[in-house]
Amino acid sequence: MTETVHTLRAGIGTVHRGSFDATLAPVLRVESGDVVELTTLSANAEELPPPALGFAILPEHNAVLANVAPGEGPHFMTGPIEVAGAVPGDELVVEILHVGLLQDWGWNAIAPNKGVLPEHFPRLRRIHAAVDRARGIVTMPWGLELTAAPFFGIIGVAPPPAMGRVTSNIPRAFGGNMDNKNLRPGAKLHLPVFNPGGLLSLGDGHALQGDGEVCLTALETALTGRIRICLLYTSDAADDLTRV
Repeated sequence: MTETVHTLRAGIGTVHRGSFDATLAPVLRVESGDVVELTTLSANAEELPPPALGFAILPEHNAVLANVAPGEGPHFMTGPIEVAGAVPGDELVVEILHVGLLQDWGWNAIAPNKGVLPEHFPRLRRIHAAVDRARGIVTMPWGLELTAAPFFGIIGVAPPPAMGRVTSNIPRAFGGNMDNKNLRPGAKLHLPVFNPGGLLSLGDGHALQGDGEVCLTALETALTGRIRICLLYTSDAADDLTRV
């Protein structure tokens, strides 16, 4: 059977910033087992590279910065995606099929009183690194070349309605800002459903990260991805049927 593939490109109307909220309307509806090809953005205005570096800013990125209000956290999330038939008590299985680099730069920052060693870094420092999409290589400003290993730092569903709008900074039972570098092709992430449709969002693209964001960020960048979303029925109303 031919699988259904949807395209969801980050832009005005498909990106929400800084928060998860059960009241956000879905921007795409899929059936269990469908594949979604999507893009994500990263960088607020102050994190954009200066023109002198010669990097290209995606047109949709500029449009989102100008037209989509920021939220409590700094992240850009593409979604929410509604999964037909999902009800509270069910489970979504997000299979990572592909993650790729979307632009020619990434950024990294360390801020005062943040990260693992805050007393050693009293001043804000922000750097921009070149991303070679064809070679899959990141070049740091001092010339060091590193192999890119992109993944989505944020994958999450809408939180329980009683929580209201919550910051994108803190991962919780709904997923969110987990920054797990193992969420790469071949991985499957299981998430609980708290709202009809699940309302899945992805974002916070990383070109490269170690075992956590020890300074404050990874090498943040825009990504392209391909995921399969399946519904695992666990509610009583579904008679314990499974589909994964």
